[in-house]
Amino acid sequence: MPAIFEDIRYALRQFRKVPGFTATAILTLALGIGATTAIFTLVHAVLLKSLPVVNPSELWRVGDQENCCINGGLQDDWSLFSYDQYKMFRDNNPEFMQMAAFQAGRDQISVRRQGSDHPAETFVSQIVSGNAFETFGIRAYAGRLLQPSDDKTGAAPVVVMSFRTWQQKFGQDPSVIGASFNVNGQPYTVIGITPPGYYGERVVSDPPTFWFPISSEPQIAGVFSVRDRPELDWLNVIGRVKPDANIKQMEARMQLQLRQWLMSPASKVEEQGKTLIPKQTLHLSAGGGGVQTLRQEYQDGLHLLMWISSFVLLIACANLANLMLVRATTRKLQISVRSALGAPRTRLVRQALTESLVLAVMGGIVSIVFAYGGTKLILHLAFRKSYVPIQATPSLPVLGFAFGVSLLTGVIFGVAPAWLTAHANPIDALRGANRSTGQGSSITQKSLVVVQAAVSLVLLCAAGLLTQSLRNMQHQDFGFDVKNRYILHIDPQMAGYKPEQMDAFYRQLHDLLAGIPGMKSAAYSLYSPMEGNNWGTGVYFEGQAPPQPGSNENNASWVRASAGYFETIGTKIIQGREFTDQDTSATRSVAVVNKTFAKKFFKDGNAIGKHFGLDDQKYSATYEIVGVTEDTQYWQPTSKIRPMFFLAATQWVKYDDKDMGSFENVSHTKLDAIELRTSGYVPGLEAQVRRAIAQVNPDLTVIDLQTFAEQVEGNFNQQGMIAQLTSLFGLLALVLASIGLYGVTAYSVERRTSEIGIRMALGADRTAVLKLVLAGAFLQVVIGLAIGIPATILGGRAVANQLFGIKPYDPLVLVATTVVLLAAAFVAAVLPARRAANTEPMHALRTE
Repeated sequence: MPAIFEDIRYALRQFRKVPGFTATAILTLALGIGATTAIFTLVHAVLLKSLPVVNPSELWRVGDQENCCINGGLQDDWSLFSYDQYKMFRDNNPEFMQMAAFQAGRDQISVRRQGSDHPAETFVSQIVSGNAFETFGIRAYAGRLLQPSDDKTGAAPVVVMSFRTWQQKFGQDPSVIGASFNVNGQPYTVIGITPPGYYGERVVSDPPTFWFPISSEPQIAGVFSVRDRPELDWLNVIGRVKPDANIKQMEARMQLQLRQWLMSPASKVEEQGKTLIPKQTLHLSAGGGGVQTLRQEYQDGLHLLMWISSFVLLIACANLANLMLVRATTRKLQISVRSALGAPRTRLVRQALTESLVLAVMGGIVSIVFAYGGTKLILHLAFRKSYVPIQATPSLPVLGFAFGVSLLTGVIFGVAPAWLTAHANPIDALRGANRSTGQGSSITQKSLVVVQAAVSLVLLCAAGLLTQSLRNMQHQDFGFDVKNRYILHIDPQMAGYKPEQMDAFYRQLHDLLAGIPGMKSAAYSLYSPMEGNNWGTGVYFEGQAPPQPGSNENNASWVRASAGYFETIGTKIIQGREFTDQDTSATRSVAVVNKTFAKKFFKDGNAIGKHFGLDDQKYSATYEIVGVTEDTQYWQPTSKIRPMFFLAATQWVKYDDKDMGSFENVSHTKLDAIELRTSGYVPGLEAQVRRAIAQVNPDLTVIDLQTFAEQVEGNFNQQGMIAQLTSLFGLLALVLASIGLYGVTAYSVERRTSEIGIRMALGADRTAVLKLVLAGAFLQVVIGLAIGIPATILGGRAVANQLFGIKPYDPLVLVATTVVLLAAAFVAAVLPARRAANTEPMHALRTE
């Protein structure tokens, strides 16, 4: 052990003597390790980290799929459950010490402290069972958390606030605990604050800020209440299992319980659908990580970035190995003298490896700064304005990862210098190190440059492919126009509006918004294109037989929208007409469908005048199709266009079925998206819009207001993050590879100074010397390209699932990146080549 400390002290003394070399080496290594550590920080938080709860390994989730937000009918592989199903599982499976339920979706709520002069603000809430915090082993930071007694009918209305909201919105005011707040017009008492870092049962952007017991769901949701509708599934279920529980036996029993419940009248499964009940499955999955929402969304991209950052680290290691080889070669005389004086080879090799490891650890320490900055950059690129509960500050696992990578890189780039040290010949000390050819180290250095060139080409091509793919996504024809258009979201229910008040409310709001100077049109709808929402249902056609039970062939997405909606968002009517103010409850119920709907459901593609209905064949004559629109993208940029129909916001259908009547009310009360079209730039538009809304009702809160273009751009966050980071890593790899080529070429010129002098003394001109040096440098790059081009084609296939509208082996991208690499190589090689060409023969010979 004392010998190791002596080696470390010796290494530090040596590095102090060459500050330029030390700073370059540490910076190069810090960039490579920092990039890899930044990506690992995200990988750890999204893919590996457990929930911040007590003993997460004891938690098991009922289901293994990610679903949102409310499902009806059979799921085949079940992961969402109704409140009745949750209670059935909770009360009949004793292996669970606790079993909790969590709302799969999130609600926007209007919150204002009673007695406050401040207007109501919008927050995100979640409904949970009364034992949710107890199941997770979470204790209150202040006050108390929800208990099972709070989750009973008739219990006092209470709510729990997140620490982050308490800190940022109320300055950690102790009087908040026990205070009364109006939530959607209803009084609730804040009983406690969650501990810092708690965000619920999943990592999501903008996590809940308030938690309500399930008993409060009817008051919070109003006409949208699903608690007492056993046929609707809306809860994720996670439980804490006893240590000796047999998971497989539990899974089989719970699957049987599910099927038995589906056969009961409470499930409301129709007779023709009961033939599919034996095929319904249920799986238990490890619940320590919670519901893996972000994992499913980001895991492919994070895996890709982890590989790319590892390649950058490989290039950094190759650069360091070259620097260490140059240093070892220049110290060869010293090493030979030590060897001649009796120093054991093992001691010399250990010293060389120790120097590499010390340098790697110093680079790893500095890399933490780069990792912190890199993580913040990635979070900004991925989530933009949204808050996500992922800390950029390195955690212990991340620090351990950085330390482990540092040691590994130290070994990787320290092997070559150690090998050179082990083969130091004592006779060199007698005849002079400059007379030793050192071909082995030269070949090793050039081989490392070849590897750098090959890997750089792969990364540059990946960056080119992903960038072009992103450009292809962004420049599709989405079937709408974002120019001079804005999207506003409100929720009238937060201000206490009832279904029967909606028509008058929207007429007043529309007239006030349309009256703003510069406003060309205004409309409203259930949701707008590419805002992350979707309503779907089964459709039935007059004169056509209904589909087979369990078939999804008749499913379609739909939007309820006002007159002028299509003109306002820039969607073209290609046949028939759109909605008008004359479409009221007193006139024939009408619908507009998209082109895909017309093609799929009508053999001749002609939908005008045809009739269809919802939910059941008996309603198949409810709506008459009066118009067909061009296909419009309402979902993800790469999603396939779905069959879609649109219903008039001012028309109400009277159903003889209670559930359908409730559904009709809900669809008229949730017209939360307001679309605005202006003639150009309107100064102070947001302030004017807010004044118009306050004029309708001062309790109405604006959830968000943004340009249509910003809403669409938000759909490219992940692809943009991957493309930008890959480009950044590709540029970093190119710079590191160029530095490596420059270093090797410069060192080669220095070693061949006498040879160059002799050539020039014998008549070689400066152009010949320039060509000689450039040819040697470009030979390494060409070999790297020969290796890199096939590797690039394979790499393109590996990222094929991330590409859109471009082949994995696109020749234009390959040619462009090859030219960029060659240009960088030329710049890196021409500097030492010109220095060689300017060598004076007599000076070179005197150097020898």
